[in-house]
Amino acid sequence: MIRRLLLALPLLLAACATPPAEPPPATVASVDLARYAGTWHEIARFPNSFQDGRGRACTDTTATYTARPDGTVGVVNRCRDARGEEVVATASAYAVEGSGNAKLRVTFFWPFYGDYWVIGLDPDYRWAVVGAPGRNYLWVLSRTPAMAEADYAAAVAIARDQGFDIARLQRTPQR
Repeated sequence: MIRRLLLALPLLLAACATPPAEPPPATVASVDLARYAGTWHEIARFPNSFQDGRGRACTDTTATYTARPDGTVGVVNRCRDARGEEVVATASAYAVEGSGNAKLRVTFFWPFYGDYWVIGLDPDYRWAVVGAPGRNYLWVLSRTPAMAEADYAAAVAIARDQGFDIARLQRTPQR
C-alpha cells in the first residue's frame, strides 16, 4: 500500500502543479548592435526599485550603449534623482547566442545578470521597446528626448500586444 502511494505521489503532485505561465514575449528578429549603439532617451517605463527606489524618482533618463571589440556592449545609464543630482550606473552586456542580438544579458554587478529583450524597434532605429521575459520590466526609448505621439502609440501597442500591463507604464520627464 505504501509503495503504491509513493509511486502515485509524483502523479498527484504533477496534477496539482500550476499551469505554465503564458509564453515569454517575442523579440524582434535581429538588432544591429552598431546601429543600436549610442544614446537613447527613456520616454516611459514601468516603475522599478533601481530607478524609483530610495528617493531616486529618475528623470532625464538616458542609456548609452557602446559596441566593444570583444562583442560585448558597454552600458552607461544616467538620470537625475529627486534632488536633481546626476546618478550614473555602468554595466556590460552580451547578446544571447541565437537571438539575433535581440536578447541581451546585462550586469551592473557581477555575477548578477538581468534580461534586456528588444521587443519593438523602429526600422530606422529611432525608437525601441525593451522588456523582460517575465513582463515585470518595460521601457520605451527614443533617440530624442521627445517622441512623436504616433510613434509612442505604436511602441505602446507592441508592448500591449506582447502581454505587458501598459496601465503600469509611466512617462519619464525629460528636459
